Amino acid sequence: TLFTATGLLVGTTRGKMRGIMGKYSDYIGYSYREWLRTQKGKHPSEDEFLYSWLANIPELYARRAPGMTCLSALESKSRGSIEDPINSSKGCGGVMRVAPIGLYFADRRVPIDEIDEIGAEVAALTHGHELGYIPAAALVHLIYLVSSNDSISLSDAVEDMIVAMEKQFASAKHIRSFTKLMREAVALSSSDLTDLEAIRKLGEGWVAEETLAIAIYCALKYANDFDKALIAAVNHNGDSDSTGAVTGNILGAHLGMNGIPEKYLSHLELKDLIQEI
Repeated sequence: TLFTATGLLVGTTRGKMRGIMGKYSDYIGYSYREWLRTQKGKHPSEDEFLYSWLANIPELYARRAPGMTCLSALESKSRGSIEDPINSSKGCGGVMRVAPIGLYFADRRVPIDEIDEIGAEVAALTHGHELGYIPAAALVHLIYLVSSNDSISLSDAVEDMIVAMEKQFASAKHIRSFTKLMREAVALSSSDLTDLEAIRKLGEGWVAEETLAIAIYCALKYANDFDKALIAAVNHNGDSDSTGAVTGNILGAHLGMNGIPEKYLSHLELKDLIQEI
């Protein structure tokens, strides 16, 4: 996620300094190659060219259970895209890392469908299935809405997202199954089922659409309580760190830093670095 954010900054810096820039997904892709080093290599030497100053942070050189799909895609000489998929994976590694895109463009005059497209393109760098990158576009859409509009409710933002994805990816083979699952998450958030029972109906979160659905369920059910939402998001039998991460993305953007209990902030690793980025 940090390398997503710094890729955005690199792209904009290139545009401001040179008057020309490529796609944001290109710069984020370069940043991901440097993230790959933090998971497999050693701290770089002083004479190496780096896109991101994050690659100079020794503490980031620690194995953090990286997804095999992300590793294999980034190790490849080719780069995945929506038009030319690198694989057929719909794992949740794409949706988990794109939240900074929604935050970054919240105060910039860029059409929201273009912002969503960046989210999809960034996920497609490593995850080629439609359901690997559509949930990433959806999360970016959600994050953008709740961080750029203080008056919008989370439920309205989710509904706006579902309609937008149906329109933007109208020709996608799997768009109906995506929107059906999102609407089921919305419905379950108002049901009398326990969190475990509801989450079980949505899946386990190993694939991107299930990760997003579980996060939406938790965020909607506990829209004003970050603590309860996060507890629900991580206490199930599936990919709970992923569902917890995306739930935190949504409610962190919705509630702001003041809405996050201090216990989650006081011992946060690399807190100053995260705030600076």
